[in-house]
Amino acid sequence: MKAVQFQATGGPEVLEVVDVPTPVAGPGQVLVRQQAIGVNFIDTYHRSGLYPVQLPSRLGMEGAGVVEAVGADVTRFKAGDLVAYASGPLGAYAEYHAVAAGRAIALPEGIDATTGAAAMLKGMTAEFLLRRCYAVKAGETILVHAAAGGVGSILVQWAKHLGVTVIATAGSPDKAERARSLGADHVILYRDQDVAAEVRKITDGKGVPVAYDSVGAATFEGTLGSLARRGLFVSFGNASGPVPPFAPARLAQGGSLFFTRPTMGDYQVTTEELDESAAALFAVIKSGAVKIDIGQTFPLAQARQAHEALEGRATVGASLLVP
Repeated sequence: MKAVQFQATGGPEVLEVVDVPTPVAGPGQVLVRQQAIGVNFIDTYHRSGLYPVQLPSRLGMEGAGVVEAVGADVTRFKAGDLVAYASGPLGAYAEYHAVAAGRAIALPEGIDATTGAAAMLKGMTAEFLLRRCYAVKAGETILVHAAAGGVGSILVQWAKHLGVTVIATAGSPDKAERARSLGADHVILYRDQDVAAEVRKITDGKGVPVAYDSVGAATFEGTLGSLARRGLFVSFGNASGPVPPFAPARLAQGGSLFFTRPTMGDYQVTTEELDESAAALFAVIKSGAVKIDIGQTFPLAQARQAHEALEGRATVGASLLVP
């Protein structure tokens, strides 16, 4: 089968398409014949070495397709089921992938493999951020960075569904317009405007109780300055590079602020938590409250180009690879 791997960390140029043996479903696993593969920023962190992996390494954590075979002791699925997954192991950039049955989800009627691959990681990230990391409440005003991106676009729609006022940021006028089309009440161009000053103006000086920041270094100061007293800074990505080291006293000076760097895995430790998160996601998709926008699709052999587009901020919504 065809798969994408890298021998050394670096830029998109380290990615190569190779022929490797098709995996088999081991005990507790299902073998998925891939129909669509999600491309996410975490993939670039693995490739670049920001998140260390053992080399040589495969790439990708999210995909969807048909169960080709099940391993011993698997009762959760059978051959022919349509499934999706978003928690690894690394190797989703391939024609087939063996994953733990307890980390895969059966796609419900009305959700196809393309939507599943585009929605799982980003959508379940939005779920735990909005419902569990900080449980937003109707009437609150929140800040969502990179609102035209994969996770950001879902956060905006879901937050509006929950009755929240959304202040969104975007990196260009086109992306700002997209954020507005998703329901954002206010949009700030974070490269051109003072984010904290604009947030204070919108909130009559109060700031926001929670800010969701996947950009990292470029928006760190603006996010800190946007928070209300005892506000929560949720740092869940590093699209522009990691946030700089900072002294805990900064949080005190900002108004007894909280800072968290969550990962989806800690909110889906059990299969039951995974099922509950996916069920909440599928419910808002099927209701029409959240629409999954697939902005760009690449053949598997163009994984390098997909990473170049993602890191070059040239994408909107979700990006997919198709075997």
